[in-house]
Amino acid sequence: MSGIDTGALLTGLAAGAGAALLVMLAAFAVGVRAGRHRGVDVAWGLGFTAVALTGLACSAGHGDPGRRALVTALVLLWGLRLSAHIWWRSRGAPEDPRYDRMLSRAPAGRRDAYALRTVYLLQAAILWFVSLPVQVAQQLPSPPGPLAWAGTALWAVGLFFEGVGDRQLGRFKADPANHGKVMDRGLWRYTRHPNYFGDACVWWGLFLLAADSPIGWATVLSPLLMSYLLVNGSGKPLLERQLSATKPGWAEYRARTSGFFPWPPRG
Repeated sequence: MSGIDTGALLTGLAAGAGAALLVMLAAFAVGVRAGRHRGVDVAWGLGFTAVALTGLACSAGHGDPGRRALVTALVLLWGLRLSAHIWWRSRGAPEDPRYDRMLSRAPAGRRDAYALRTVYLLQAAILWFVSLPVQVAQQLPSPPGPLAWAGTALWAVGLFFEGVGDRQLGRFKADPANHGKVMDRGLWRYTRHPNYFGDACVWWGLFLLAADSPIGWATVLSPLLMSYLLVNGSGKPLLERQLSATKPGWAEYRARTSGFFPWPPRG
């Protein structure tokens, strides 16, 4: 298995699942106390950070120190930036409309229990599964090769699109003159979702850090799942339905702007 210690890998995977669960249970407790569950979005990045740190500890003495440090640092930079951004953006805000709609289906008096099952526990399982390339890469005994460095470059492209896109959108929304308008400037001129595109690049890049081994290639379903969620699941479709109902110029923007991959606008 590419020189990986199977026992150490299985121990790390189990510990990573426990770390993801603990973060989401803590977020659930905060959400119940606050009376709203949008804080789970902050916990999302923190959960990946916790899994990466747990994997770092469990791979000590097994994985290559340079590869372990590299993949862990990349996850921490991405996860902590994302959590800090979402926390700052949503501080003091009411419940997210997405969670309001989802939790409106809860049986009477069972809103929090329904949220635990359909939001927190589900997200704990997803983030653990998406983190599989990270957990495997930390256990690889070989130093980073060309594929791993290509993954690091792709990760950097993703972080650029996420960070710059979020900053451009934040500045746009902060200007009262833009109230009710569609953001179509900067990176948003070339893709309707630079942050989602960046997120996909990040996780395909992290996959490449594990992909210079056969067992690493076995984790390809992890970035595929993340990409599916961003493009067809809880990411792009939900947001676009909301924007089409609230932004007057959305239809025109949608017609001329790529839905995911950056591309010059049409027309």
